[in-house]
Parts: sequence; C-alpha cells; structure tokens
Amino acid sequence: MAATAIAIVRSRKLFAAVMLSGIFSLIAAVFYVHLTAVDVAFTEAAVGAGISTLLFLATLALTHTSTEEPHKPVRPLPLLIVVVTGAVLIYGTLDMPAYGDPEAPPNTHVIPRYINESGTEVGVPNIVTSVLASYRGYDTLGETVVIFTAGIGVLVLLGRGRRRWRPGLKSKNEDDEPGRGAEA
Repeated sequence: MAATAIAIVRSRKLFAAVMLSGIFSLIAAVFYVHLTAVDVAFTEAAVGAGISTLLFLATLALTHTSTEEPHKPVRPLPLLIVVVTGAVLIYGTLDMPAYGDPEAPPNTHVIPRYINESGTEVGVPNIVTSVLASYRGYDTLGETVVIFTAGIGVLVLLGRGRRRWRPGLKSKNEDDEPGRGAEA
C-alpha cells in the first residue's frame, strides 16, 4: 500500500494516478478481508475502487489527462506534519493485542456474548443477521446509505455527460436549426 501511495503522489499522468488509487482501494479491501471485516471490505471495494474510480475517470473525460504545472520541490513543513502524525498513530497501536491473540478482549468478551446471547437478546436465530441488524444496525445502515448515495451520484453524472454544454461545443439549437445561433 505504501508503494502504491508513493506512486500516486509521484505520478504526473492523472489517468495513472486514478488507476493506482483504484489499486490502492483493492489492496485495502484485501487487507480488510484478511482482518475478517468483510462488510468493510465490501464497502471499500464498492466505493473506493468502484464508484470513486468511475467518478475520477468521468472527470478525466471532461478535463485534461495530465498535470500542466511543473514538478514542485517537496516542502519540509507539510512532510514533517505527515511524518509526526503517522508516528503518533503508530505509537497509539503499540498497546493493542497481537493479531489473532485468543486472549484479546474481542475474543474473550464480545464474540462469546454474540454467540451465546444474540438469539435471546435479538430474537433472530441466525447470529450474522442478529449482529448486522441489531448490534451493528446503525453502522450497516450508514454503509448502505453511503453506497446508495454514491451510486445515485454516479448515475446522475453519467446521465448528464453527453448532452451537457461545454465551452467550444455547438449548442443543440445550432445543430437543429440552420441560421440560428446559440443566442436564439
């Protein structure tokens, strides 16, 4: 992921940056699956790799495909802020239990409660359904709203793309009625 992020930052071709950002999202989705967060992986794949990449490509179709400004030198203050923030985030994860540790709090408290008590607390015999519909209901609703809103946004943008007036193009009136300009 770090190599992909560096390649995105260094890329001068916007199409390559868009494709690399889609690859970055797919790699993140693979990591989420590995961490058994399949619902988050699905959202990352759908929104991050799918819809975002499509929106970026649609934007590139309406604009230029490369940056026009020359390569600027790296400024030290923003780089220092990013490095310090990253170090603080890494420091915050040092006291977390090891991945897969059977004595970690989720494995000793949360998971057994879901398995043993979700049927009586929620009233649904399927554990997965009870977790997604009850314990994590707002989270699941939020993910659904994000995916639905992004999908509607893409459909609206793609539906308007062909007929939309852009500078330098003839208006619809100029094509339909000879002798009449865009002012009519």
